Amino acid sequence: MRSAFFVSFLALMIIAFSSCDRNRVYDEYKSLGGWNKDSVVTFQLNNIDSSKVYDLFINVRNNNEYQYSNLFLITEIKFPQGKVISDTLEYEMTKPNGEWLGTGFGDVKESKLWYKEDVRFDEPGEYKVTIQQAMRKNGEVDGVQVLEGITDVGFRIENSDN
Repeated sequence: MRSAFFVSFLALMIIAFSSCDRNRVYDEYKSLGGWNKDSVVTFQLNNIDSSKVYDLFINVRNNNEYQYSNLFLITEIKFPQGKVISDTLEYEMTKPNGEWLGTGFGDVKESKLWYKEDVRFDEPGEYKVTIQQAMRKNGEVDGVQVLEGITDVGFRIENSDN
């Protein structure tokens, strides 16, 4: 009797939380066990409504093994007909006192990072979004070979409020 109540309660909570996220169009994560500088995280997007406007986000989960106060990323959006938009982005990951930004309890924090706003996916077909870490230690030319502490990287599309 108790386990049936728990299962029912859990199912109800999952439905309640997922229905509260009305703006979500796409939300996917890739797990990492250390992010190699040559590793590219790829998200493939299909059937995005071309009549709507969207906001794009990069979601990052990090733990206390992450040694930096910021994060540099190289991103690309590859359009179905060949156009490519590349960006080099920097995000703050801590407050000035060293406290992690983001949300979450315990060791793992999740940061929802603005990527682009008011985006239209005009071309029919598959879009590809790639994300690569581009971290370097101060004064060094070569990038950090394996970036520890980033556990997951996600890509999210939301309906824009405009």
